[in-house]
Amino acid sequence: MYSRPVFRSRLRVVAEADPGALARVLEGFQNLNVLPRQVLAEVGTNDTLHVDVEIVGLTEDQLDLITAKIGRSPCTVSAYWHRM
Repeated sequence: MYSRPVFRSRLRVVAEADPGALARVLEGFQNLNVLPRQVLAEVGTNDTLHVDVEIVGLTEDQLDLITAKIGRSPCTVSAYWHRM
């Protein structure tokens, strides 16, 4: 039986400081029934929201899909993920 490698990754998002922005970031994980390992959200300067989401067990394709969806949101300034 083949098992895929499990790796930790982090999604980083910068968005306008909108009350719904955090929910939109986490929605992609909810749709996949995935509970992030850690979520850190902080309001920065110039009314921006910085969100870091640590995830374990998603494939690169799943992370690409979630990141692309978040990136299409009108309030998103930038979104990317990387392995840890």
